[in-house]
Amino acid sequence: MFESFLGGFGILFNPETVLMTFLLLAAGLFLGMFVGALPGFTTLMAMAILLPISFFLHPLLGIPFLIGVYKGGIYGGSIPAILVSMPGTGAAVATTFDGPALTKKGQARKALEVALFSSVAGDFTSDVVTIAMIGPIAAVALLMGPPELAAILFLALIVISATSSGVFVKGLLMLALGLFFGMVGQDPIGALSRFSFGMPEIESGIPLLPMLIGVFALPEIFVGIERKASQIIQSSGLKVTGERLTWPEFRGCIRTICRSTVIGTSIGVIPGVGQVVAAFMGYAAAKSASKHPERFGQGELEGVAAAESANNAVNGPTLVPLLTLGIPGDNLTVILVGAFIAHGLRPGPQLMQEQGDLVFAILLAMVFANILFIFIGYVCIPMFAKVVTIRKSLLLPLTLIFAFAGSWVFRSQPFDLAVLVFFGAFGYMAKKLHFDVTPMAMGFILGPTLEYSFGQTVILSAGNMPHYIFVERPFTAGILVLTPILTFLMWRRSVRLRRQFGTTD
Repeated sequence: MFESFLGGFGILFNPETVLMTFLLLAAGLFLGMFVGALPGFTTLMAMAILLPISFFLHPLLGIPFLIGVYKGGIYGGSIPAILVSMPGTGAAVATTFDGPALTKKGQARKALEVALFSSVAGDFTSDVVTIAMIGPIAAVALLMGPPELAAILFLALIVISATSSGVFVKGLLMLALGLFFGMVGQDPIGALSRFSFGMPEIESGIPLLPMLIGVFALPEIFVGIERKASQIIQSSGLKVTGERLTWPEFRGCIRTICRSTVIGTSIGVIPGVGQVVAAFMGYAAAKSASKHPERFGQGELEGVAAAESANNAVNGPTLVPLLTLGIPGDNLTVILVGAFIAHGLRPGPQLMQEQGDLVFAILLAMVFANILFIFIGYVCIPMFAKVVTIRKSLLLPLTLIFAFAGSWVFRSQPFDLAVLVFFGAFGYMAKKLHFDVTPMAMGFILGPTLEYSFGQTVILSAGNMPHYIFVERPFTAGILVLTPILTFLMWRRSVRLRRQFGTTD
């Protein structure tokens, strides 16, 4: 793996492509911050809409572009959270506990700057940890056979359903639907057609890109259209005021940032938990460790630092299960799966072995992106503060056009637009009925791999599955035994945190 790591440096700093790579990274960061700063426009929607752009680029250009959107969007959500108490993303909900209070005190600039520096610190540290972790984990993943992979995928899907927002049963139902959608097309073992109902367009399966844009982007657009004009923010009283953050003030937050970074990095490795829970846990830990917990919620810089460093520290480690096992860490990395697959890079145990140099080049680009991150964020804070006031009525029609255009350019087939509309309507109804679509998307993406691994396991067992699993494959048996226990523990912790902080995001 060390040779691949060194090879990654060579690919990233190739004189012919390095400038374009960092320009696209900067563009992704800027667009992510821009969308994150718009109340009601989520990072998930931005990544889904911008996903088709990456298809026309080399993987070293297109995937870092999306990673830039990912990073920038998570930070960008803190801007409206601090200025107008309207988090741009679910990850910034915890930032509203202290951010608006600081704005009322005339310290909006300090709050935005501590959010930026904390985000970059958490993001950079977790990226370095990701690079250190991914080699050994990939080496272990290569030792796994079909039974172990099937058991881990099954565990991941159940945990994702348990930790998704809403009722556990609803999560399982969405997972089942996702697995069904993933079975449309050809059987991965026998190559027999199924559930295509005589439609040649889906003989090879439901197209991934229109499905992702439909289920993640269109519902957000429809909900945005529903919202009343009274929710438009007036720009007259919205200004970035106050003095800049000083070194002694930031130094007082360093311990909190380190603690939250550890929390966020640990949570990022666990599929399905995500930035929201990390931000709440980081905030709660900072408040518990503070000598003056009564200041939290009243305008405390440490409160902003705790939430922002924790939610941004999740970004890097979510790629560990994605790249080594093919398991998206959260709904945002589901979009990255689509990008990898579109470029012919199927995430999983073989990816690091076959394309290790390219993967490390992408990860190194993610680390160096933090330099651009802090520069763009610092220079553009006043501009992004004005972005908060842009009327959504001006952007929603344009976003809708991009959604349809992106689905069309994927294969230039009218059927893809029908898939987009179908899953858009499906996602909208699910949102209205408080169903989380993340388990569905995870089931759709991981279902074929799970089915193929399970089919191989059945063949290898030679008709005696219990003996094969519990005698010949004790590691697989251990995972299966631990699945209900881990699921219950993760579900209980997730529910407790959501109730404690009053959110279902």
